[in-house]
Formats: sequence, structure tokens, C-alpha cells
Amino acid sequence: MKPILLGLLLAAGLSLPAFAAEPDGPANLVTKTESVRIGVQGLLSSRPADTATRKVQKDALLDYYAVADQRLLWVDETGLSERAKIAMAEIGKADDYGLRASDYSLPDPASFNAADAKAREWLADAEVKVSYAVLNYAKDARGGRLQPLRLSKNLDPSLALPDPAEVIASIAIRSDPAAYLRSFQPDQPQFEALRQKLIELKGGKVEEAKPAIVTIPDGPALKLGMEHEQVALLRKRLDLPAGADETKFDEAVLDAIRQFQSSRGSFADGIVGPGTRRLLNGGQRAVEPVGSQARIRRILVNMERWRWLPHDLGPFYVTVNIPEFTLRVVEERETIHSARVVAGKTNTQTPVFSDEMETIVFNPYWNVPNSIKNEEIAPYFGQGGGGFFGGGWDTSVLRRHGLRIKYGNRDIDPDAVDWSRNNLRNFDLVQPPGPGNVLGKVKFLFPNSHDVYMHDTPQKHLFNNTVRAESHGCMRVQHPDQVAELLLKHANGWSAARVQSALHGGPDIQVALDRKIPVYITYFTLRVNEDGSFSTFNDLYGHDSRMSAALDGRGIPVDDFALSNEVVAGEWRPNTNNNRRARQRGRSGNDFTRALFGF
Repeated sequence: MKPILLGLLLAAGLSLPAFAAEPDGPANLVTKTESVRIGVQGLLSSRPADTATRKVQKDALLDYYAVADQRLLWVDETGLSERAKIAMAEIGKADDYGLRASDYSLPDPASFNAADAKAREWLADAEVKVSYAVLNYAKDARGGRLQPLRLSKNLDPSLALPDPAEVIASIAIRSDPAAYLRSFQPDQPQFEALRQKLIELKGGKVEEAKPAIVTIPDGPALKLGMEHEQVALLRKRLDLPAGADETKFDEAVLDAIRQFQSSRGSFADGIVGPGTRRLLNGGQRAVEPVGSQARIRRILVNMERWRWLPHDLGPFYVTVNIPEFTLRVVEERETIHSARVVAGKTNTQTPVFSDEMETIVFNPYWNVPNSIKNEEIAPYFGQGGGGFFGGGWDTSVLRRHGLRIKYGNRDIDPDAVDWSRNNLRNFDLVQPPGPGNVLGKVKFLFPNSHDVYMHDTPQKHLFNNTVRAESHGCMRVQHPDQVAELLLKHANGWSAARVQSALHGGPDIQVALDRKIPVYITYFTLRVNEDGSFSTFNDLYGHDSRMSAALDGRGIPVDDFALSNEVVAGEWRPNTNNNRRARQRGRSGNDFTRALFGF
């Protein structure tokens, strides 16, 4: 009945003679405006909402236009208003922001004819089209084009999509609708740098000149342990904090140089010789041909990932970029510490998500997940011809790795259990603190649905690798004591001495943070450097190809890794066939060690 009633009201409004709202009021404008408003209501009511998002948008618009004498946002008696033209012009620039202007249905201003009998129907349709375009643009600018979890269970960002009712109410009172629409785009320097590169690659004009970079003059080969005045220049060039001695080539500088060399396709030896100097100074940089579709696609997917993060990341936060294998502690948009990390293997991926760090644990216990109990430990109990395979048990693997079995709170002698009748899943398997503990001396907890966290590791040699995809999903952090000092100084006011005391204190010291610290686990495969060159990182988990296909409307490649060995609740769930083959060929002590310490 509602659409029919609105239609009758619209027809009546179109046929009624003009009248003034008050004796000296504008005789024609009130009736015509009200007629268009009623026409807008009729169009909104008659058009189906084919998605949940569309229904929310439709309801918001119906609520707005249901108010009697409500002002029209985009049209007047002459057709599209100046505000509409400004908003439409901004939406028309969507491609420069990594969106697609063609995705937004907008009216053609030239098609309006005030003398046409259906002029007010045109106005109502134009009002609806611009309103929907504005809502869709705001949604897309904040990351609403894709549903990340449909691409991979390991893409789990916390999207903050705008409320359509708030968008309409706000833009109705804004004097500059274009500026309001731009405000939905990510407010991060790297997003803007990627946007400028996108315009450049498409043959457009870049709005700002590239900033000058710090140059490194000729000199001796710089390497770990050296003290040289040029190291201070290296720190500035690579955006590193000065440290205790800015002229000392320490591990932070070594790590940054290796990352830089790797991103430029050079051998990552960490030594600054003539070749690396030329790269640092902008020489021998591969020139990307204008219109390079592969590079443009990579820019677009990385711009899209910036939409997954909040506008305001906070004054102090921790971020990990998985493809770069790097953790950063950021304060007031400046990196105050960076560290290497070991991330998940391709078949046990580290998920992309955001949360808040709540607790730091010194000298932690490790509770072995059920997946590792069953798939990595239980087969050992049957070696020697018994247990699972018909003979005696071999539980020495537990003693070799300092693992204790508990039932309830009681320690259990594993050799006293009949493992043919008992499932290892029903027992707690714990590794106490110590030199061999897989979590090392400290772990950083930010409770999340994936049950992953950051921690120390006894396998320090892995940090020397360029590609560090070795874990079961959690992130192992180089020099975690330095990270703990920064976080606890910020959150709890702790001194470095107090952190060291906790590190050398008793077992399982849990420190609740007085101020929770945002943690952003990201997946950026492209970064624009200060000199305008690119740093690229391998698409470790294949997220680039899936996102690019989804953005283009093509078939999405299957996430083979996520379908086989998915990280769920911090556990490795191996592919059944792979696991069967592993049991058939047997396990060596080294095989188990790699699996155990790959958590």
C-alpha cells in the first residue's frame, strides 16, 4: 500500500497548481520540491534491495526523505544543483584513489529538460542516484568493496564501514561535499604515495614533487660492527632511529640494509659497498613503464589493504608486515624500533587482523596444541612396534624436549599410561620455562579468534634468513626484550632494569598492560620509498592474486593453503594425505624438532 499511496501523492503533486506555504512565500518552489521528495520516496520503495548492504542504505534514505518538507540534497528546479555537480566530480575521480568511477551510477546533467512532462520524475531519479552513489563511494573508500574472509580465512581485518544514515545526515549539512567524500579515503602517507604512483603509471600528472633523499657519498665498505660517520646518514636514509650511537653499524642498520637490498633485487649481504650506495642514492633503479598493468594491479591491492586499517592508528602501536617479515613499534607516526620476525609457513599462515595487546608474559610455559600432540608427538609413542602399531611405547621424545604430561593438575608418568586405550588429546602437554622452551623468554598476548601471538624463540639462526616463513602461525620476534622494554615503558612506566629483572625472574610472570596497545598484523607487498622507488615483497600467501581477481570481478583463485593446512586457534591442522605420507615414511628426531619449534 505504501508505494501505491506515494505514487498517488506524487501524481497529485504533479497535477496540483502551485501554492505558497505562506502569503509571501515562493509560490512554485514549495510544491515542486515536495512533489520531488514524494517521488524519491516512491522510487526508493519500489526498487528492491538485492543485498543486505543495499537494504541498510535504502532504509537510511527512506528515513531521511520521509520527513515532511525535507530539503533535497542534489536537485533543484534547474536540474542538478551545484552541490550535486561537486559531489559527482569528486566521485568521477574515483580511479585516482584506486576505486572505479564506472561502479557508480550517476545522472547525466545534459539530459534534464525543465519543460518535459516528466521533468520531476527525472529529478527524483537523479536525487536517488546521487544519494546511492555517495553511500557506495563512502563504503568502498573504507574497504567495503570486498569481503576479505571470502577470499581467505586468514584475511580477517576489522572493517569500520560508515553508517549510511550518518553519511546522509552529515553530507546534508556539509558546505563542501567533495571534501567530505575524500575524508573517507585512508589518511596515511603511504596510501597517498601509492595513489600518486598510480596516477603516474596511468600517465597522469603527479600532484607533488618527490622529496629529496639523503645521499651516501663514496667511502669504505660499511658493515656490521663498524663506527663511521656515514652510518648516521644511513640511518636517516633508511628512516631508522639514531640509537645509542648513531654512527655505529649495529644490527638494526644491518637488518634495514638487508631489507633494502632484497627489495631492490640485490644480494642481501648487509654490506654497503659501491653497488648498494648507488641503489641508496637512487641509481640503477628499474624504471616502471607507464601503464604497467602488473604494477598497477599490485598498487591497487595494497591501496585496498590500507582501507582495512582505521583512519587513526593511534599515537602508539605495534605493526607487523608479514611479507616483509618485520615488526615496527610506532610512536606519533615515527618508527622507534624495528625487528625481524618469523611468520607462518605458506601452509600455516599468519592471519591478517587487528587487535589490542593486553599482557606480556615473562618466562612462559608452552601448552602444546592438540594438533601438534596428535600429528607430531603421538606417532612417536608407537615407534618400536607397539602402542598405536602393536608393541611397546617410546615416550622418550617427551624427555628430549622437556615436555611434561598432566591430567588435571597432576603430573603423569607417560610410561605408566596404556596409550592404546588413552587419547593424548585428553592430557595436557606442557613445556616449562627454560633454554629450550619454544616460546623463549617472553610472549606478547593480544587475545584474538585466531589464537596467535608474538614470542621469543630459541631458534635465533632463523632471523638470518631473508625469507622467514617458518612458524605454525605465531610471530617470533628478534630481540623481544627490546620490544618489551618499549611497550612496558609506554604502557606501565617500567624502566629497562625492571624488564630485565622480570626476564631473569621466576616462571610465568604475567604483566597486564595498564594501557592496551593496538596491534596491526598487515600484508603489504609494495611500499613507495622516499626517493620514489618501490620496495617490493613476495606475495607469500597468494593474497595479491585473489584480491586482484576479486576487485576485477574475475574468478577468484582457490586458496589451496587455507583449504589444506589452515591456522585455526593457533594450531596446525595438517592435510590428511600429507600427514599419512609422513607417518608412512616415519619421523626422525630432527623432523620432530623442526615441527615442534615451528610453532
